[in-house]
Amino acid sequence: MVLSEIDRHLLERCLERKPRAWEDFVDRFLGLVIHVINHTARSRSLRMTPELRDDLCSEVFLTLLKDDFAVLRRFRGQCSLASYLCVVVRRVVVKALLQRMGDSHLQESSSVPPPKGLTTSSEEERINNREEAERLLSLLEGNEATVVRMFHLEGRSYQEISEATGIPTNSIGPILSRARSKLRRITTA
Repeated sequence: MVLSEIDRHLLERCLERKPRAWEDFVDRFLGLVIHVINHTARSRSLRMTPELRDDLCSEVFLTLLKDDFAVLRRFRGQCSLASYLCVVVRRVVVKALLQRMGDSHLQESSSVPPPKGLTTSSEEERINNREEAERLLSLLEGNEATVVRMFHLEGRSYQEISEATGIPTNSIGPILSRARSKLRRITTA
């Protein structure tokens, strides 16, 4: 899908700092941002509190505003603005959640409660989950295992995986799909 005329006009107004442009942008895409935040948290098996959702939403919009709309200025218009924003939001949320989880790990070791709003598993449960993920990854070979590890455990984008492995970006999705199918067949057999 290409950039719609409505979104093109809205983006231009924001970048030119026209009155009410930012408010209109937030009104238009707030639902999308919240949806991506919820989906990202669910895919990482985290329970989302309203406080954490608000914090992550703020983090996303601050990222969009940062450096005079640098993220929005990099948008090339080769897809819909909503598609572009989904990727941006996911990356910001994953990074923020990983930082919070890292903080909670440090805090757990010093007997201080984890950050407000983030519900994490116990250390033992995380180790068991990691061991299970490693066991499943051991069932895959070569590029499949590498791509699955980078995407699902490290939270890297297709582009980042492509750059790190030399695999063409448009091959990452099919590799992930085949690997997931293979793991489903193995674990249900």
